[in-house]
Amino acid sequence: MKILLATDGSPSSEAAIQEVASGHWPAETEIEVLTVVHTHFPFVPDPIFVLAASHETLLEEARRKAPEIIEKAARQIRTQAPQLRVVTKILEGTPKEMIVEEAERWGADTIVLGSHGYGPVRRFLLGSVAHAVALYAPCTVQIVRPRLSAPRT
Repeated sequence: MKILLATDGSPSSEAAIQEVASGHWPAETEIEVLTVVHTHFPFVPDPIFVLAASHETLLEEARRKAPEIIEKAARQIRTQAPQLRVVTKILEGTPKEMIVEEAERWGADTIVLGSHGYGPVRRFLLGSVAHAVALYAPCTVQIVRPRLSAPRT
């Protein structure tokens, strides 16, 4: 079995990592931990190129953090589930497109990713990666939400 775990280092991704690390997977399951380097770049005319410079700075910061994000996830899975084969990958592009493309290229059986749980306005403005992946993925998609604090009794 091949599981593509998409992570961006957020709390929702942490929940997805924990779900994979604690899962009961078949023998010889392979996990590919994927992060996609992407920054939001507004499509606004910028005559003095301030936005372009800012975008490049954010992109470089994201590139710098990407190895740490995937190695942390891979280490957690290897520690909790040493029987799993774990590889890592960093791609650049639009996360919802790159996750689906990588699942197709690698032949993933399942994609696991977190949901930020944005409301309808934010989801409309930013787009939902989890929603788009669920719609276009060539395989099963498991969307994991972070657990809320325990209810008071």
